[in-house]
Amino acid sequence: MNKLNINGEDLKSIGYPEGKAIGIAIKVVEQNYCELQREDVMAILTKVVQYPENFLDDELLVSIAQELIGKPNEDVTIVLKEGSTYSVFGAENIEQGAIHQMEVAMKLPVTVAGALMPDAHQGYGLPIGGVLATKNAVIPYGVGVDIGCRMALSIYDIPENHFLENEGKYKRELIAWTKFGAGAGWHGKYRAEHSVLDRSEFNMTPFVKNLQRKALEQLGSSGGGNHFVEFGMIELEKDDEKLNIKKGKYLALLTHSGSRGFGATVAGYYTKLAKQVCKLPKEAANLAYLDMNSAEGQEYWLAMNLAGDYASACHEVIHQRLTKAIGGQVLAKVENHHNFAWKETWNGEEVIVHRKGATPASKEVMGIIPGSMTAPGFLVRGKGEVSAINSASHGAGRQMSRTQAIKNISKDEMKQVLKDNGVTLIGAGLDEAPMAYKNIETVMASQKDLVDVVAKFTPKIVRMADDGSRED
Repeated sequence: MNKLNINGEDLKSIGYPEGKAIGIAIKVVEQNYCELQREDVMAILTKVVQYPENFLDDELLVSIAQELIGKPNEDVTIVLKEGSTYSVFGAENIEQGAIHQMEVAMKLPVTVAGALMPDAHQGYGLPIGGVLATKNAVIPYGVGVDIGCRMALSIYDIPENHFLENEGKYKRELIAWTKFGAGAGWHGKYRAEHSVLDRSEFNMTPFVKNLQRKALEQLGSSGGGNHFVEFGMIELEKDDEKLNIKKGKYLALLTHSGSRGFGATVAGYYTKLAKQVCKLPKEAANLAYLDMNSAEGQEYWLAMNLAGDYASACHEVIHQRLTKAIGGQVLAKVENHHNFAWKETWNGEEVIVHRKGATPASKEVMGIIPGSMTAPGFLVRGKGEVSAINSASHGAGRQMSRTQAIKNISKDEMKQVLKDNGVTLIGAGLDEAPMAYKNIETVMASQKDLVDVVAKFTPKIVRMADDGSRED
């Protein structure tokens, strides 16, 4: 019996399509979630339908996610090769599921090299934290659903004491100038403008053209899941000539989000196309690739780069609006992206390097590696480590699935951790609790050969998507 009284109409109202996914979801709820509050269960079911790829590593919700994404094609025309070796950083803290996914990726006939970052965990196709270099081929789900997802950091000339004395103002402005969640966007006089919306690539196919309006409406907004906009303090222990900043502690704005509905739709469309032309064995089906010499491969490449630039524009709008609102002067700005593919040189030949949840870390390249809503983040400078394919982690990485976090972490425990760390949280759910993530210090210790730490960022006011659950 469904004690929570969640039915098909309830699921359709939050976006579930007609079909098997509804029945599977109701059965999963009946068997596993009756002890939770109805509002909490509806909140997690909403996240599953909005971001199913985030739940493929969840032991209870994976069946719903798989049904929503669709089953792989059973016809096999491409044979996998014997897997080659790859570098793993922080192996002792990486789950077996991520290792297995990386081993499968190394068997693709187009694979040239690979590496696994210390924040790695199981994803969809290529593991999150996976780096894969391929020859003349691009893998849509090797890039990921949230194309061009990135970190952007603005460092201000505002000292710590000004922030502490005016914390209420910073919180108000953070709420006023950010939008979160699937479908969220700006309307009327608040709608943003940016030259990226005038790019000619929007006219390359009717499919991409039809996404232009969605891109317009969501410009300057953030997604759900682990995306955030936060104020915090960044501390440099010594002068940095390249950033032109003296040692000290400054207010900073850090944002994490990607290409919104535009990028997700592009990812889904071209993954489906790739699976039609590249029929791999079932274990590798989600790594279907497009030949860069094909029309489909070139289309995806252009659309991916457009989505990446659009993601950057979203951050630019958020930072410009909040900078104006708080009246600060930007001393330095750093931005880096993941969930992307780059043309790079490897052993003297051009390859396509996929970084799915991994930060570019070529020599002297700046990057931002956050921890959690209460753990520090780090401004880093890459060392150009060849065995890591010039990469580093993109964060701490999950150590609990979302279901594990919801079942094992109470709201009181989460509130206490926030209080202990002096963090004000706006939105978010238990699945994003700090305890659900790996220890960022351990992750950083595993990649000391990949990056140098330039500064340490401490979160103070964090905004994330509202999980929709009831507040006790």
